[in-house]
Amino acid sequence: MKKSCCALLIAAGVAFGAVAAPGVSSAQVQVNVGVREPLPPLPRFMFPAPPAMVEIPETYIYVVPDVDVDIVFYHGYWYRPHSDRWYRATSYNGPWTLLSVGLVPRTFKTLPPGYRSVKPEHERIPYQNVRKNWKKWEKERHWDSNRNPRGDDGQRDEQRDNGQGHGKGKGKN
Repeated sequence: MKKSCCALLIAAGVAFGAVAAPGVSSAQVQVNVGVREPLPPLPRFMFPAPPAMVEIPETYIYVVPDVDVDIVFYHGYWYRPHSDRWYRATSYNGPWTLLSVGLVPRTFKTLPPGYRSVKPEHERIPYQNVRKNWKKWEKERHWDSNRNPRGDDGQRDEQRDNGQGHGKGKGKN
């Protein structure tokens, strides 16, 4: 009993000495409480009818052109980026759920700049066709074969149409 009382007195003396002589030894404790600002709300946007889409080359991600918001379709879900975050929905009109960083598809990080800029002549694909066929198209690499600008002979279509290139038996004698 005497030993434990002595040990307690010694420990109390050391603790008191550390407080009484802060220049000799000091300890710091810092606690940071992360308080994040609330995210700005996702702007509301409603499609009056199922939107047509365009395949972003070499991605099998489909973008909805000609609208004021970023919205893409990928692997059966709809995605919208907003304020450096991504939202996901099962329908093009939502409801939208904020995704944690780990659930954002990696391929979104490599979207080409200007992926929303779609030329007017670019094929618009009806929503129903994309919804029904996206798995098959990706598995069979449908868009890869359909965007090949060369014919079987390796010439670009424009060369063949203009009579240029190295066609068989065609040329000046």
